[in-house]
Parts: sequence; C-alpha cells; structure tokens
Amino acid sequence: MSAQSRLLRVRTEMRHLAVLATPIIIAQLAHTAMGFVDTVMAGRVGPQDLAAVALGNSIWVPVFLLMTGVLLATTAKVARLFGAGDEERIGALVRQSLWLGLAVGALCAVLLWNAEPVLHWMQVAAELIEPTMAYLRAVALGFPAIALYHVLRCFSDGLGRTRPSMVIGILGLLLNIPLNYIFIYGKLGLPAMGGVGCGWATALVMIASLLAMLVWVRWAPYYRASQLFARFDRPYWPTISRLLSIGVPIGIAIFAEASIFSVIALLIGGLGATVVAGHQIALNFSSLVFMLPYSLGMAITIRVGQALGRNDARDARFVAGIGIGMSLLLACLSSSAMLLGRDAIARLYSTDASVLAVASGLLIYAAFFQFSDAIQVTAAGALRGYQDTRATMLITLFAYWGIGLPVGYGLGLADWFGPASGPAGLWQGLIVGLTCAALMLGVRLMRIGKRRIRQGE
Repeated sequence: MSAQSRLLRVRTEMRHLAVLATPIIIAQLAHTAMGFVDTVMAGRVGPQDLAAVALGNSIWVPVFLLMTGVLLATTAKVARLFGAGDEERIGALVRQSLWLGLAVGALCAVLLWNAEPVLHWMQVAAELIEPTMAYLRAVALGFPAIALYHVLRCFSDGLGRTRPSMVIGILGLLLNIPLNYIFIYGKLGLPAMGGVGCGWATALVMIASLLAMLVWVRWAPYYRASQLFARFDRPYWPTISRLLSIGVPIGIAIFAEASIFSVIALLIGGLGATVVAGHQIALNFSSLVFMLPYSLGMAITIRVGQALGRNDARDARFVAGIGIGMSLLLACLSSSAMLLGRDAIARLYSTDASVLAVASGLLIYAAFFQFSDAIQVTAAGALRGYQDTRATMLITLFAYWGIGLPVGYGLGLADWFGPASGPAGLWQGLIVGLTCAALMLGVRLMRIGKRRIRQGE
C-alpha cells in the first residue's frame, strides 16, 4: 500500500470515529449539565436543599454508572452482529437485553430506595437524612426506565447510529429545567418540594428519554432490519448470562474508576474546606474534559466490534490504533489548555484566592494525567469491542486500588515516601495509577489484536 493510500485510510477512519463520537460527546455533556442545573437550582433554595442533592448524587451517580456499564455489553454484541451482516439476530439479542435492563434497573431502584444505612455510615447530619432519602427515592422511580433507555441506546450505537442519544440528551436537559422549577417551587398546583423536587424532575426526564427512544427506534427506517418489535420473547437465561459475563466486568471497571475519586474526596475532607473546594474545581473540570476520550472510546468499541463481525481482525487492530492516536492528539490539546489557562479555569468556579491557589496547582497534575487517561479509556473501549472485559476489569482494579490509591495515600497523607504533601500527593497517586492502567491495557490490547489476526490467518 502506497503512502498516499495509507494516509487516505487513516483520514477515512478518523472521520468515521469523529462522526460516531461527536453525538456521544454532546449527549454525555448534556447529562453532565443536568447535574449542574440541579445543583444550581437547589442551591438557590437553601443550603440544606443543596446538601441533600449533593449527597444524593454521590450515591445514585456511581450506581447509575455501574448499571450502564453492565448494559454496555449490548453495544459490543450488536456491533459484532451488524458487522457480520446478521441483522435478523440483533432483534432477539436486544429483546433479551431489555429483560436484563429491566431487572438491573429495578435492582438499582431497590438499592437506592433502601440507601439510608449508607447515609448513617457516611455520618451525614441527622437533619439531612430525610430530604436526601426523599430525593433518592424520587430518582429511584426513574431507574427502570433509564435502564431500558440505555439498552435501546446501546442497540442504536451498535448499529453506528449515535445521533438519537445526542438529540434525546439535549431534549432531556431542556425538559429538566422547567420540571425542576415546577417541583422545586410548587407550580401548577403542586406543593413546593425544594431540592427533593430535583429528584422527581430527574425521574420524569428518565421516563421521557425512554419514551422518546422507543418512538425513534420504532419508526426510523434504519432499525427495521433488526426486527426488534417483530415478536415477544420470554427471558432466555443463556443469552442473558452471556451478556452479564461481558457487561458485569465493564460495570465494575467503570465503577472502580468513578469511586476512587469519591474516596479521594473523602480522604481530602479532613484537610479543610479550602482544600476540598480546590480539589472539587480541578476534579469537576477534568471530568468534563474526560468526556472527550471516553466518548471516543465508545466509538472505538463500535468500530472494532463491526470490524470483527466482518472477520477483519487487521482492520479492528487498525481502528484501535487510530483511535488511541486521536485520543493522544486530544490529550495534547486539553493538557496544553489546562497548563496555560489553569488560573482562568479556576476563576470560573471561585473568587477566593486560597481556593484558586489550590485549584490552579491541582490542575497541573490534571494536565499531566490527560495522556495516560486518554490511552487507558480508549484501550478499554477497544477491548470492549473485542469482548475482552474480564481482564480489563482486573487491570483497572489493580491499577487504581492496588497501586494508585496506596501511592496517593503514602504521598499525600502519610510519610511513606517523605513528608506528606496533602492533595498534591493524592493526585500524584492518580497519575501513577492511570499510567499503570494505560500501560497494562495497552499491552493487553496489542496481544489480543495479534492473537485475533493469527486466528484469522
């Protein structure tokens, strides 16, 4: 292949990945913005309402990430069948995924409904427990619906149709604002609920998202070949168990990464309000930036799965390589922006000089871990496309909890490696953990790619 042909192939694949990833990015940002809107609108009612929403989010968001991770198995399976041109089997698979989504969503709803012992374990103030539980129970009512929505979203994504999630995400955000206003302040004859009203608004947005996706999938012509609505199937355990064997490791890996940041926030909590505020600023901004490689990783899952469905293992490896290269390019841009604009970024959140100093310093570490974070999340996305999720889970758990957290604790809060350096040491531990994850996942991806090529020859 000539150099010009190789360059054309690279450009073509980059365009495919960008077309898939862009709607996912917008959908993820819309979901993140809903949390921001809830925080702002609850905060205007009073500090107790804001605290109840914040505490509720710290519980239901990790559960939500675990649930959606489990359901991501549907994307890899659908992409593989679509690539193989076996669209008639997709409908039967997705019908079983819907049963799984209903069960997982209901289980998560029950867990949230009975989450009060967690609040006591967290030593939450007594006056906050009742409003926090009222908020959580309202959100829980929407979990079965949002689980079914995510199954349909994974179905659509696996076919390479990522635009519906973007449109529905934006509509959900726009719907969330007036619903918050109605429930928080008691409009249209309803009682004023304060921060608890955000929970009811969130649940209704979840239900509305499911209804919108059902309408889209039912009537859009490009879903008809899958025959999703052609018949009714009872739960079939062999298919559901295969989905669980792929999805549970994905969910645990995503939960492990999300929860380590929560643990670090708890560890930093004893260092004072200024440090906590500065940490939260750096974490919030880096979480927004993380949506770029995370969404690209989801696009890589689709493209790798479709290539393997065509029995083209070489193309699957090529897609993974281009995807990681794109993520590193994005990391260069985001890292440079953080390093050069860290003071301006911090001022978007606060005017307190002490908080700004802490946040600006931590954004330097956030800039450095953009590279390892980009590699690990896109490598994990490619491995999902290969349906190699168990090793990804074990690597993630070991890198974050076995290496990153102990190193961060030893640097930041103990004297294992010299005088404790506070939050900087904990963020240095994050860099170590993410770097180890990137290296191990990268090696795993190369081995899997080579093995699949040998098997196909």
